[in-house]
Amino acid sequence: LLYPCLLASDVFKGSRWVNQLKDSSLDHFFCFCYFADYSSAVQKFSQTLQSFQFDFIGDTLTDDEINIAESFKEFAELLNEVENERMMMVHNASDLLIKPLENFRKEQIGFTKERKKKFEKDGERFYSLLDRHLHLSSKKKESQLQEADLQVDKERHNFFESSLDYVYQIQEVQESKKFNIVEPVLAFLHSLFISNSLTVELTQDFLPYKQQLQLSLQNTRNHFSSTREEMEELKKRMKEAPQTCKLPGQPTIEGYLYTQEKCVWEYKDNPLGFSRLAPTGPLDLTLKYCVRRKTESIDKRFCFDIETNERPGTITLQALSEANRRLWMEAMDGKEPIYHSPVTKQEEMELNEVGFKFVRKCINVIETKGIKTEGLYRTVGSNIQVQKLLNAFFDPKCPGDVDFHISDWDIKTITSSLKFYLRNLSEPVMTYRLHKDLVSAAKSDNLDYRLGAIHSLVYKLPEKNREMLELLIRHLVNVCEHSKENLMTPSNMGVIFGPTLMRAQEDTVAAMMNIKFQNIVVEILIEHFVKVCIPDFHHHFSMHMTLSLATF
Repeated sequence: LLYPCLLASDVFKGSRWVNQLKDSSLDHFFCFCYFADYSSAVQKFSQTLQSFQFDFIGDTLTDDEINIAESFKEFAELLNEVENERMMMVHNASDLLIKPLENFRKEQIGFTKERKKKFEKDGERFYSLLDRHLHLSSKKKESQLQEADLQVDKERHNFFESSLDYVYQIQEVQESKKFNIVEPVLAFLHSLFISNSLTVELTQDFLPYKQQLQLSLQNTRNHFSSTREEMEELKKRMKEAPQTCKLPGQPTIEGYLYTQEKCVWEYKDNPLGFSRLAPTGPLDLTLKYCVRRKTESIDKRFCFDIETNERPGTITLQALSEANRRLWMEAMDGKEPIYHSPVTKQEEMELNEVGFKFVRKCINVIETKGIKTEGLYRTVGSNIQVQKLLNAFFDPKCPGDVDFHISDWDIKTITSSLKFYLRNLSEPVMTYRLHKDLVSAAKSDNLDYRLGAIHSLVYKLPEKNREMLELLIRHLVNVCEHSKENLMTPSNMGVIFGPTLMRAQEDTVAAMMNIKFQNIVVEILIEHFVKVCIPDFHHHFSMHMTLSLATF
């Protein structure tokens, strides 16, 4: 956990936007206070916007984020155009611009710095205690060792929570700045256009860009809200049971181990091997054999022996705790067997005939009685009613024997039940296997390729998954056609159904950061549904791409 904390700290500490935000706020202040120097202050403000650079978490930006990242350059050009007209100061400039930016800088960034101090303080205290703990002799009384173990576990838990809080806060600031910084500047520019004698042509030229930027800001805010909820859930799960939030399958682990040699060993699972970090330089070794070290054979705790192909003899390594040693032994297929307590797995929904019947009934009622309902799918129904409906419909004794038209089931209950069923499938509708490829396609800068790649991947879905996807997307298209009444656009539906139809197999922060691209996939499917339903489209697009590449 320390590595993502340090990485996030470096991203935050090394970001120019933090200092630029402070400098930009100062520029605004002088601009408003000294009307005599208004012209030069606006020019300086324009230069600040021109050089402002956003730092984003992740390796790829969405179209909306690209639009937001380029917005300050557009603003700078607009300011340069209107500079000659010597615009008058607006009375509410302070409320529109200075206060929101200052509040964001003082509250959000200041709070993040406090989280950082707490993280560093807890880290220093934990590793200091851990160092003393690892030098305890195994010959001490068992009560003393147990007391020491409890103290280390307590400090480890405190440090773990501080680390999660720090990473979560940095992620929140980095994501929320996209609209919390841009929106005040946009509002300020708009007020200037209204209060000053700008030409009708300039105002009309700015209006389409303003509308597009507002849409990008709203979409980004929706993505932020969706990701924030998932991040909070992930944080809660990690605090309650950290070991459940790891990739299923073959156990893996990366980290550092102590040894009697004066160096530290770093273990990497792929390829299976170690690197020795020492003054003499790194030495890569390939794991051959691993066995637990008997307690009575060494005056150190939590030890195990390994043998490697490149180095003769046995290397004794020390883990950080007994639980940590078990994880190492499990990952390296240690000789001593590990027994796990059985875990009761929650009953999962299946994509079967009953499931299809349930989805069709839900869609039929929604499109018949509630398709114009404002906030359709966004408004959540009663959890008690949702469970009651699901239990009744999926009752093994009489599955599907439920009348959806009785008064007990309102539209909110039905939409929430449909989302619950889809989210709790043993595998998402768009499958784990294609998840990575779909996200990768959504990240492409080429819009034509993005559309074709997503459609091609849809045709790789199993038949029943593709049938269910077509059924759902057709319904969402119908919902969006009534967006004037229900206020649900393709972007809004993407935010709701992105994590529902697609989800990563592992619970990680990186997976949470890809939620916005899951949303984009669903948004594309809604906006281009006709192409998804044309059987020959996949073949036609493949031929088109081949000819285009050949021509290029």
